Amino acid sequence: MSSEQTHVIVGAGMAGAKAAETLRAEGFDGRIVLIGAEQEQPYDRPPLSKGYLQGEQDRDSVYLHPLNWYGDNHVELLTGRRVSRLDRAAHEVELAGGERLGYTKLLLATGSSPRRLKVEGNDLDGVHYLRRLEQSDDLRAAFAHGGRVVIVGAGWIGLETAAAARKAGCEVTVVEPLAQPLQNALGPEMGAVFGEAHRRQGVDLRLGVGVTGFKGAGKVAAVGTDAGDIPADIVVVGVGARPNTELAEDSGLTVDNGVHVDAALRTEDPDVFAAGDIAKVPNSRYGQRIRVEHWQNAVDSGPLAAKSMLGQDVVHDDVPYFFTDQYTIGMEFAGWFAPGGYDRVVTRGDVDGLAFYAFWLAGDEVVAGMHLNQWDEGIAPVQELIRSRKAVEPARLADTGSPLV
Repeated sequence: MSSEQTHVIVGAGMAGAKAAETLRAEGFDGRIVLIGAEQEQPYDRPPLSKGYLQGEQDRDSVYLHPLNWYGDNHVELLTGRRVSRLDRAAHEVELAGGERLGYTKLLLATGSSPRRLKVEGNDLDGVHYLRRLEQSDDLRAAFAHGGRVVIVGAGWIGLETAAAARKAGCEVTVVEPLAQPLQNALGPEMGAVFGEAHRRQGVDLRLGVGVTGFKGAGKVAAVGTDAGDIPADIVVVGVGARPNTELAEDSGLTVDNGVHVDAALRTEDPDVFAAGDIAKVPNSRYGQRIRVEHWQNAVDSGPLAAKSMLGQDVVHDDVPYFFTDQYTIGMEFAGWFAPGGYDRVVTRGDVDGLAFYAFWLAGDEVVAGMHLNQWDEGIAPVQELIRSRKAVEPARLADTGSPLV
């Protein structure tokens, strides 16, 4: 490998940092530049809505490497720098301010940003979004004062922050326009299970209710909904995320709710790669391109992209994975399905006691599955069922006396 080569990574999150780590581990001895828009060194995002938000983890624990790791491994870490333009013809990126940096190979790992509600009052003090470390710091401080917290959106961020707020002793209301929490992620059957778990913890769930605006004089005092106003001291908006694909799109790369890449995470430009939240990858198991925003995808795709940049033969085609921690619930999920892309849900174990498996079937094939608090076997048998693509009998899946695989 020529030491004159420069590999540039745009995005200093999990995928980007793991790619830099892998380039060195695989023997690349050229220049590596890792560029992050945030002032922070690369850190892990799941704790921001889980352990760190709840005060169970200290700040140092969320960083992916000690700060001296970057210098020791000759990785040039540029924090607080935004890349404003990608010039593929010149093999250069332009940073805000005009500085240009040449590359031999380029990895786009720009992640995603929270979707913002386009309603009146969105800029009031006390209205929070959660994606960055400093935003988690702000929420920790706000929850510590107690008060009335209104969560807009009953997705993963919404429910995890609701659990953190309840643990801090806040009064919590969750507003969700769909009929069940997590309806798009898990379907209505399992969404209802999580909804009931939150009700047991004293959360006021307002389902089928839309938000019309935020009200207050400088600071939020209420959330306006189509069912009336809800008093609020703190608002957390968690209504999904959008991939940060502007660089790719402006440079003429194919973008459609994500940057199109092949199974080796290469774009149509042989010197430009994409990983993490923004990469839309063909998946042979599901017969279409999918884009996965979860943590495990960043952990896996960053190193694979680095190996692909080095010319190694890699394939990113694994079963998507996700986990959550809420109250006493520890959950792992594997697989993927579009909303409504399954025929039935089969459960195995004690659903009311929140100790069970659930399987989503399309025909006689398991396309996704999860467990709640089933740590003896965990998620591995679910992943094996999905990978095997074998026909299964629903009655055997449901029978706790029959082996899963």
